[in-house]
Amino acid sequence: MSLGQWRASSTARAVFWAAACFAFAMAVVPHPPEVPGHPNDKVEHIVAFVVLALLGSFAYPRALFARLLIGLSLFGALIEVVQAIPMLQRDSDIWDWVADTAAVAVVLSLVWLRRRAASA
Repeated sequence: MSLGQWRASSTARAVFWAAACFAFAMAVVPHPPEVPGHPNDKVEHIVAFVVLALLGSFAYPRALFARLLIGLSLFGALIEVVQAIPMLQRDSDIWDWVADTAAVAVVLSLVWLRRRAASA
């Protein structure tokens, strides 16, 4: 399957939603596994949301980028709200949400510029 065929396919959507479920699970599990290289929390958030934004732009190429940005930003906010539950023993931080949203905005802007250049 070529990249063009993969875009907007049910496979692309399944991969996006699987990645979102995985990101949520890793964000809320009380003792997540350690990531190789031990990156700090902000780096982990940025990487997760860069991947989600890229997958989302492929899974839903006709969606307005504002909808993807808002949806993924709200997803990041949901993660922070859930992390505030004391029994999860996780730390909720508004700056994590800011990092999530900024990562999505940068990726979607780059995807938009790439698509615009490709159609010119």
